[in-house]
Amino acid sequence: MNYILYAVPFFFLLIGVELLLEKVRQTHYYRINDAIVSLSAGVLSRMLDIVKAMVPFTIYVVIYENYALLTLPDTFIIWLSVFVLYDFCYYWNHRFGHEISMLWAAHVVHHSSEEYNLTTALRQSSSSFLSWVFYLPLAILGVEPLLLISVGALNLIYQFWVHTRHVPKLGWFELIFVSPSNHRVHHAQNAVYIDKNYGGVFILWDRLFGTFQEELATDPVIFGIRGSLKSWNPLYANVQVYAQLCRDSWHTKKLSDKCRVWFGRTGWRPADVSQAFPIVKTDLKQFQKFDISISLLSKIYCLVQHSLTTCIGLLLLLNINSLATYQQIGIVFWVLFASFSVGMILENRAWAPWLEWLKHLSLLSALFVYVLPFWIMLGLIFSLLTSVIMLAWLQFTYTRTQHVMSTEAQMQ
Repeated sequence: MNYILYAVPFFFLLIGVELLLEKVRQTHYYRINDAIVSLSAGVLSRMLDIVKAMVPFTIYVVIYENYALLTLPDTFIIWLSVFVLYDFCYYWNHRFGHEISMLWAAHVVHHSSEEYNLTTALRQSSSSFLSWVFYLPLAILGVEPLLLISVGALNLIYQFWVHTRHVPKLGWFELIFVSPSNHRVHHAQNAVYIDKNYGGVFILWDRLFGTFQEELATDPVIFGIRGSLKSWNPLYANVQVYAQLCRDSWHTKKLSDKCRVWFGRTGWRPADVSQAFPIVKTDLKQFQKFDISISLLSKIYCLVQHSLTTCIGLLLLLNINSLATYQQIGIVFWVLFASFSVGMILENRAWAPWLEWLKHLSLLSALFVYVLPFWIMLGLIFSLLTSVIMLAWLQFTYTRTQHVMSTEAQMQ
């Protein structure tokens, strides 16, 4: 059973509750641009899971069928034991994801937000290709593949609720389980908090292996990464560190350093590259969140477009077994393009509206190719018409604003 897919409505329900608390408590934990990028990254992650998941899962099945040491009975005690063992494997997967450069390049997207709310939980990587290796010991132990999928999904669902600032410290609960407080520590870029609190469900592993850090009232958390993303492009968020590693590996002269760039400790750079191409880290004493000012109309338009993209992504996930491979690939690429295009609107790029026109044209063309139920077709057509009207007005107001600015500049 795909627990994560069924949990999606509850995720959005909890996000709605958090937004209500935001209004009541007059907090400022949400920004539309940041939330859209987080949600877009989550959609991209689910889309690309379709493409990349089969090979690692097949390897797990092969190892389970040929090398399993035990035949585990189907009991609650076994299920609970596997749930705990999965979280132990997750701890090491998560820890190495922070401590090895190539693994950090995949995981960094989850930490790239400078906000911390329930949408941050959905900001998942689309390029995590090696995490499955950490769970192979469970195949050798004799954990059935379907049981692995079940406990893994529940582990991930649990982690959703801890991405909030509205829940304070929880006393004795935090001695055993991961809580919002100790997971806020994990998302901090303060020196005292970096590389701490890796557990998914249980904080016991961090306490046992020396990576636990309590949230301190004297050191308020600053969320994000020291090498700030400075972009609303969810595709760039997934490749930024890979790009840096490629550049460092290309420019360094020593052959051993070309390899160490990828497999060395996160943050390590060859001396020659570091000197020739220094990277300036964020000064936390003068920290300012990345932002680009856009109109309210642009924000509303981007929210509508993200909703449309999410609906199409969900249609794919719910109907994947009835779609041909080329149809699945076509929808995945459309979602990638749509997410990039909305990111460019958020960055106020002058050419972004033309990407949106191309996106809407491609969607209109697809409606003549894909056979969909009448109510879905009607909903997509209505969304498309609404989007086109909003886009036309958005482009008109943008052009008019540019003309006014140009006229004022000439007068001066």
